[in-house]
Amino acid sequence: MSYPNPFRDWGDWGSKRVLDPLTWLWSSSASATSSLTAGPAGAYRALLNKLGDRLVGRRLNINTGSGEIALTITKFESDFDMRGLSVGQLNEIRVSASDISWKGTHFERASVVVHNVHIKPTTPPKLIAAPIEIEGETTPEGLAALLRDAAPRVQSDVDENSVASLQLTARPSLGHIEVDAQTDGSSLRIRPRAVVVRKTRLSLPKRTPAYRLPLPTLPGKLELTSVDFGPNSVQLSGRLPEWQLEMPRRRIDDVMDQLSGVGKNLNLRWFG
Repeated sequence: MSYPNPFRDWGDWGSKRVLDPLTWLWSSSASATSSLTAGPAGAYRALLNKLGDRLVGRRLNINTGSGEIALTITKFESDFDMRGLSVGQLNEIRVSASDISWKGTHFERASVVVHNVHIKPTTPPKLIAAPIEIEGETTPEGLAALLRDAAPRVQSDVDENSVASLQLTARPSLGHIEVDAQTDGSSLRIRPRAVVVRKTRLSLPKRTPAYRLPLPTLPGKLELTSVDFGPNSVQLSGRLPEWQLEMPRRRIDDVMDQLSGVGKNLNLRWFG
């Protein structure tokens, strides 16, 4: 793919030259044409609106360096400020997704809030955000897949009353242990609260020692911040303190080529 006016100066954010390779995104929109006449801020707004239109409903495969994430975008929203847009400040972006898979773990849905998104006019320019907050929901089977390597002999479950439990995979007849869970850095802190054998439930004292299960390596520097249990479901929250990605011309060309293919999967590399 070629463009009539290639990038000449990445640092010239006050000039529409920076936007020339991206004009295809809004060139078919009559309303976007008037945005271009409003200067760079209007052009950025048109670009992001068009980007959202092309992303929603698409299947994305994201190479994170620690396993590929596959997901379908269901919502893309941006918090625009015209003054900030004129200098590459995109503020907050909110994305929702469904049917998410990562390293054998399936998530029903997830939402991402990307704060303080801005473009740093270095060579090549960098897309920067700080922080990124993620919330996801998985099934008991998804939680079991997430913990399988750390505890291969133990099976986890979450029932319709939001109670989490563990039992020996090879000896389910021995009953199970009801547990609470908290995040603790790169591990999950498990505290037993009751032992259940058949129809007998024995509460354990609060001083019962907790133990840790190591979590798999998460994408980038993503940190798991909380885990909560719902009816037959598990809610996970995570936080990425800062994220940045170099945006050389070839990377933009590649993304635009893929976005132009309606209905096709989009393959990205967001970390590294």
